This record gives sequence, structure tokens and C-alpha cells, in this order.
Amino acid sequence: MGDIGCPFCNPPPEDIVLSNNLCYARYDKYPVSPGHLLVIPFRHVADFFDATDAEEIALLALVRDAKTLLDDRFHPDGYNVGVNVRAAAGQTVMHLHIHVIPRYAGDVEDPRGGVRGAIPEKRAY
Repeated sequence: MGDIGCPFCNPPPEDIVLSNNLCYARYDKYPVSPGHLLVIPFRHVADFFDATDAEEIALLALVRDAKTLLDDRFHPDGYNVGVNVRAAAGQTVMHLHIHVIPRYAGDVEDPRGGVRGAIPEKRAY
């Protein structure tokens, strides 16, 4: 099952770091920081707002599991968790995925504003 040509459908077992009955986590192939994970539903669903209630619960449970794994393996100082919905928001793979990005003290000069940095001139407030 899945969309032919979708890089997130039918993941190879060796790419799966964590999973539950409805979704899985794998390392991002273009990581922002060491340990950057993607949490992805097995079912091909375009974006967060198309997920079922059960998928939302499973996704958020796996985000929590991802944090535990990353705490143990990478010892980050913080996290950004985010979802890009549609091209206007930066989504490039049209299969829902949640970024779990470990953050490390000093990885940027001034981390204030966090995900607000999606629009750089609005980050600082």
C-alpha cells in the first residue's frame, strides 16, 4: 500500500528506527542537526490535517518515543518539533511527516523565536 514514487511509503525495514501500529520514525536524509528524525504515518496521507484521530494519537506517541531515543543517543539540550503543511509552508514531500529536531547549546548564535524562524524577519520579537 502507498503512493508509487513516494519516498515515505513502504520504507525499507533498515530505515525504521521506531514504530507503532500506524507510524514509524526514521532519520532525516538531510538532517538539520545530529539525530534529526522524521515521524511518518505508514498510510499515505498528504498532510497533518488529513490524518485520522488514531493516526494523530500514534504520531504524537511516537514523537515522545523519539525524544526518549534521542535523549539517550544524542543528549540534546532542546528540541524543535514541527510540521510543514503544503508547499506554501515549505512541504516538499507530500506525505505527512513530523520533524523532531534535536537542538544543542550554541548550534546557532541566538535560538530565540525557534520555529518562528520559518519567516526570518518575524523570528525576533
